Amino acid sequence: MSPRLHLSAEHLSAIHPSVESSPTAAGFDAALVAAVLDDALAADARIYAICGLQGSGKSTLARQVAALARHRGLSTAVLSIDDFYLGRGERQRLGRTVHPLLATRGSPGTHDLALGCDVLDRLRAGEPTRLPRFDKLRDTRVSPSRWRRVGAVDLTVFEGWFLKTPAQDEDALRIPINALEREHDRDGVWRAYCNRALAHNYPALWSRLDRLLFLQPPGFGIVADWRWQQEQAMQAKRPQRQAMTREQVERFVSLFERVSRQALAELPAIADWTVKLDEGRRVV
Repeated sequence: MSPRLHLSAEHLSAIHPSVESSPTAAGFDAALVAAVLDDALAADARIYAICGLQGSGKSTLARQVAALARHRGLSTAVLSIDDFYLGRGERQRLGRTVHPLLATRGSPGTHDLALGCDVLDRLRAGEPTRLPRFDKLRDTRVSPSRWRRVGAVDLTVFEGWFLKTPAQDEDALRIPINALEREHDRDGVWRAYCNRALAHNYPALWSRLDRLLFLQPPGFGIVADWRWQQEQAMQAKRPQRQAMTREQVERFVSLFERVSRQALAELPAIADWTVKLDEGRRVV
């Protein structure tokens, strides 16, 4: 296993001196993309994980790494933890029986972890695999008959916003972290449920990840801005789609604030490689 890395723009320029270390409109620059793929290959990682908070560009980077791998003759698959959301009906049941906030997808406890482990195991073993897909516009999982089928792959890039984030101490759950928790989770049932899921359910999925890259933002405060930029881009791409307002984006992001802050505090010491980003998603 390769050592933990904390690469700066200067390090990336040294690895790939012909390319500057700054993102382009099409995504991250070639220096970072090539360095990530080289890191995966050097570590012999079959399942390479990219973690970054909302709007950090983790999905874009995952697609770029896979494209470069295919250019080098490697077969690849790209998956997101979002692909393993529970369906709307299952989350609504959790909302009725545990806490209403669990009806909203995204937080720990709203994923089908057994499916995630099975799919990653099949990909690692080189078996033909159907890749799940979640339709965010319809807010439910696509029918399995429409999942893309892949054969044996050399590399799977797996991305998500809280990969390998550990649970908090229970004492840290007592005080609400924002207005949403104060108003909608006064007794702490929702955050305790999410925290128990992090402690007891998700480690099985994390154990399937061979290596972890963390895209570290300058702080949680930038996440709402990044998520708003995503919302505007999606609206421009799909004008018929009903977009969230800035206020709705702020509330949506607050659902993930507690676990996001835990990720910011803990992942630099857990991830195998941490890349710091500035407010413009440039490597710093």
